[in-house]
Amino acid sequence: MNNNGMMEREEIFSKVLRAGRRTYFFDVRATKADDYYLTITESKKFTNDDGSFHYKKHKIYIYKEDFSEFKDILAEMTDYIIEKKGDEVISERHQKDFKKNYEVKDSEESSTDDNSHKSAESFTDVDFDDI
Repeated sequence: MNNNGMMEREEIFSKVLRAGRRTYFFDVRATKADDYYLTITESKKFTNDDGSFHYKKHKIYIYKEDFSEFKDILAEMTDYIIEKKGDEVISERHQKDFKKNYEVKDSEESSTDDNSHKSAESFTDVDFDDI
């Protein structure tokens, strides 16, 4: 049983994709009626201050009646990203020489109100893991 009190279905077929701190599990499972569906689980490792670690997991369920549309939209979205940005990874985490696309304005261009322009140091990185 999982923590909701619901019985998890046995995996029929599984694949794992390890991607840095994240691991993706693709599992084919069976319904009570012995039909198949897909679960995709993202597991992300977090390290505590004391050196111990824990994982946060997010799971989606995809049923056969949604496969065609899901596959089409996933292909459309991934094709769009590759078309617009290429397949090279561009990120602060993956590249040591990564430079942000914005620059802090020169002091002569800034207004007298110190809060009107935020510097790069005041930027807060937001993680949308719970969405």
